[in-house]
Amino acid sequence: MESMGVPAALLPITILVEFGGGLALLFGFQARLAALGLGVFSIITAFIFHGTDDQMQQINFMKNLVMAGGLFYLMLYGTGRPSLD
Repeated sequence: MESMGVPAALLPITILVEFGGGLALLFGFQARLAALGLGVFSIITAFIFHGTDDQMQQINFMKNLVMAGGLFYLMLYGTGRPSLD
């Protein structure tokens, strides 16, 4: 993270967002809010870490955008019946 200009102090917050958001989606607890947060997080990380001309980084950039699209879909339509909400 530091090589891309992001302070290392944000690493614990990043782990918490990814792990906590994933668990929230898995169990359906505040899934719409978790999906929104993870979608925005995916877009931000796409531009910060994968916004170069390298072909592999472009693939990872597109991967992050696709994940964000799926998360925004989940945010709009929810998880359905099997959830804790």
